Amino acid sequence: MLKIYNSLGRIKQEFVPLRPGEVRMYVCGMTVYDYLHLGHARMLIAFDVVQRWLRASGYRVTYVRNITDIDDKIIRRALENRESIGELTARFIRCIDEDAAALGVQKPDHEPRATQFVPQMVDMIGRLEEKKLAYRSASGDVNFAVRRFPGYGKLSGKSIDELRAGERVEVDASKEDPLDFVLWKRSKPDEPRWPSRYGEGRPGWHIECSAMGRALLGEHFDIHGAARTCSSRTTRTRSRSPRARAASSSSITGCTTGSCASTRKRCRSRSQLLHRARVLQRFDPEVVRFFILRAHYRSALGYSDKHLEDAKQALTRLYTALKIPAVLPSTGTHRTLADSGGDGRRLRHTRGGGGAVRARARDRPRPQGAGAPAEGARRRPGAAAARRRRVPARRRGRGLDCRAHRRARDGEEA
Repeated sequence: MLKIYNSLGRIKQEFVPLRPGEVRMYVCGMTVYDYLHLGHARMLIAFDVVQRWLRASGYRVTYVRNITDIDDKIIRRALENRESIGELTARFIRCIDEDAAALGVQKPDHEPRATQFVPQMVDMIGRLEEKKLAYRSASGDVNFAVRRFPGYGKLSGKSIDELRAGERVEVDASKEDPLDFVLWKRSKPDEPRWPSRYGEGRPGWHIECSAMGRALLGEHFDIHGAARTCSSRTTRTRSRSPRARAASSSSITGCTTGSCASTRKRCRSRSQLLHRARVLQRFDPEVVRFFILRAHYRSALGYSDKHLEDAKQALTRLYTALKIPAVLPSTGTHRTLADSGGDGRRLRHTRGGGGAVRARARDRPRPQGAGAPAEGARRRPGAAAARRRRVPARRRGRGLDCRAHRRARDGEEA
């Protein structure tokens, strides 16, 4: 029985899919303006394990992980690099795919890009406007009215007043409330644009997952996952859609953490980029995957080269345990734990001199022929064991003699 943590109810509960035998899972993917860092890798690996486990358990899984290929940061980075947005996003998508494959992350069933679902986003904005949850501002943008939606912020565990205004951009004075966020942005010079009923513009960052999830998985689906740093974004994702009041009972949104360093900002530092010139050049990708999976997926993960070195040693010990040889005295041949599976042999591991690892078989076959011990004869302990058990005669009475000497000395002084 699978139990997962429901971020909406703040409890761990039994996972029951909406459709028996079928699981539909949507995970917020990367915004492709830079290389993969450890925070991204943790999210990718955590949900890769989830979907692998579900498939191995016999579920039919539909796994969707989106790509955000239009965003303010993408536009700024393209201008800085003096390249087109298409060239920038294609380059980083290729690099991210390479790093994810090196980490053993399987591709999702669907990997939609935001720019491919703009008509669906426009349609969803129109439905929210009909419900009086969205409005057109004087600046030409279309904003979501946060205070008109009851329960906003429940998923992130924050009240409306606790939420930060303008998480990604400066607060627009044309908003009815500083907390309102943009669903559709009016076009600016030298920016990509799409036609819509609101004029030429582009979708806001917050509407993407709602539109893509609905288009590929339907009105309701089982798991909506994201990094912990995206929990406020996912709150907005749920609040925009007409199904917002009926959040999936088995949501694990926010189950992975974005804090993979001493401070959250370090997660995006150059030292933690996973690209070939950074972490993956110094450590094997399997070591990085093992390092991430050693910690609970919702806990903070401290990162340093020392931690990765420790993970490397631990992973080496695991492989050593699978491949360690056990010398059989009767034949002189070597066996491994993998070879001995199913024949009832249990290998005990001890450390020898110089840190070398040795293995002894508890049920070794007794040697036959000349030199074999007589039937019923007890095996003599080895010299090392005998030395450990034997106490020198000069040491046996030392403690008693010393105490008697002190008593005699004290009596003379008295």
